[in-house]
Amino acid sequence: MTTITDIKQARRFANFLTLAYTVSYITRINFGAVVVEMVSATGLARSELSLALTGAAITYGLGQLLSGYFGDRFQPKTLVLAGLATTTLMNLLVPFCQNFVIILILWCINGLAQAFMWPPIARLTVVLMPPEEYSRASVRVSWGSSFGNIIVYLAAPVIISFLSWKYVFWISAFIGLLMCFLWQKLCYRIDTLPAPSASSTTVQKKAPFHFTPLIIFSMLAIVLQGSLRDGVTTWMPSYISETYNFSNAAAILTGVVLPLFSIISFQIAAALYRKLSSNPLLTSAVFFLIASAAALSMFLIFGKSALASVLFAAILTGCMHGINFSLIVMIPLYYKSLGNVSFVSGMLNSCTYIGSSISTYGIAALSESAGWEITLLTWLAITLAGTIICFLFTGPWKRFAASHKAV
Repeated sequence: MTTITDIKQARRFANFLTLAYTVSYITRINFGAVVVEMVSATGLARSELSLALTGAAITYGLGQLLSGYFGDRFQPKTLVLAGLATTTLMNLLVPFCQNFVIILILWCINGLAQAFMWPPIARLTVVLMPPEEYSRASVRVSWGSSFGNIIVYLAAPVIISFLSWKYVFWISAFIGLLMCFLWQKLCYRIDTLPAPSASSTTVQKKAPFHFTPLIIFSMLAIVLQGSLRDGVTTWMPSYISETYNFSNAAAILTGVVLPLFSIISFQIAAALYRKLSSNPLLTSAVFFLIASAAALSMFLIFGKSALASVLFAAILTGCMHGINFSLIVMIPLYYKSLGNVSFVSGMLNSCTYIGSSISTYGIAALSESAGWEITLLTWLAITLAGTIICFLFTGPWKRFAASHKAV
């Protein structure tokens, strides 16, 4: 199938992709949501259990490169279905395991399976959405990450209170199984992207993909946002629990606030992108600057107000979601004519999980050894570094965009 010409049909399919992406998040971030309870229930140290999250982030990041490569060459519908089926199985098996090494292996496999979601979905969005609908559809699909977070952080405390942390995985597996059937039934198959034609003057004007300073520093900015987006989201409940003496269930529930702000950030990012000369680096610099103010505020009010801490953490992670949208969703548009949208999307998204894999373990180790105040200062340093990088490369992006037309 080629581009969907009917706008209503395109929007319905975008909603369906949002649902699929929501399920992918439910079956991926549930481990991080219940890790505080798992520490209490299993007796394992926070830094030990975080290795499973770190391992999954590493396999997810590496898998993004594979998924991006395959996503431009094979049927996206098949790739996503394989990922959904595998992640469903991993969620089913984890609660049965008593050995941490086995849990680590299973969750690393889950990370690899999850990698076969976003690049193929990105390609489906680029190929099937009409140009005038793409930006709106991309925002809507990106909402899936926030919806998944909200569902997990709302449901996990309830499930833990009435059942146990194990049922968070089993219920997630059931949801994943339902999504497998829906995906097989409702997802479109798309035509294979043709190789660039030697007679195509449009393609001839485009340079093949290569690593320029612009793309390298964009990737570094993505690493920085990934380290905060996932690191703060994962360990925020622990920070609240330890600093303000909240119960595990109550601390987990505070995690609901974070994705609510991310939905707002997606909307703001799309609006800023359109208003700031379609410059994702400038949009990201603005978000990093706001995040710096939020991180500084968290440090200044340390130990004084749980509500204010959660609010500033929500602003911080919301800004990271805005940066994620600006750099990972918008940059690949400029590679459609070269037939490697999925590869570029996967490569950029993998950088998020380089940052995630570092911070998921790093924040646990740093907070245990140096305390939360030093950890908060580290978050501030990361946001300031991101601000500087993105501001410095707004000019190079303008020159790049002038010679590369987006969708």
